[in-house]
Amino acid sequence: MKRVSFAVLAVAAALYGCATTESQDSSTSAGTPSAGKPSASTSTGSPSGGQVGSRSPATSGPGAASGMQRPDMQRSVYYEFDKYDVKPEYRTLVESHARWLKANPQAKLVIEGNADERGSREYNVALGQRRAESVTKMLMLLGAKADQIEAVSWGEEKPRSGGHDESSWSENRRADFASR
Repeated sequence: MKRVSFAVLAVAAALYGCATTESQDSSTSAGTPSAGKPSASTSTGSPSGGQVGSRSPATSGPGAASGMQRPDMQRSVYYEFDKYDVKPEYRTLVESHARWLKANPQAKLVIEGNADERGSREYNVALGQRRAESVTKMLMLLGAKADQIEAVSWGEEKPRSGGHDESSWSENRRADFASR
């Protein structure tokens, strides 16, 4: 696991040197909305219990054949400043994803760790990785297999909110569930 963390950190550091522009294609391979630009299927709300990152239930893709739909009610776990422990209020969310992974052994998830803009880029990539790994460990403790889950960090590179205040920062301190 440590080798993966260092590799992710090295790749993130290398990618940081590449210039990015706002006019990049807003679609991603995982089908998630681009940073700061919610799609029509994404609602916004408070990270303290709202439906941030909500989507309609999946009706195709991994798990559809088994009849069990992917748990898409909420797709993010939020964190306090400089923390990476999963708060008790998100246990039900993580449990629902673990049940889905157990019922669909061919399914795969990427857990994407994120941080707010405060702190150095290197620190935020490391913090995002710890956040992704905390969700990954919980999923595995609940019965998901290690080969079904990949933990990655975006650091501060994919903010959900572009503001520079506590409300925006709290939206950006998160780990997201994404399809692979």
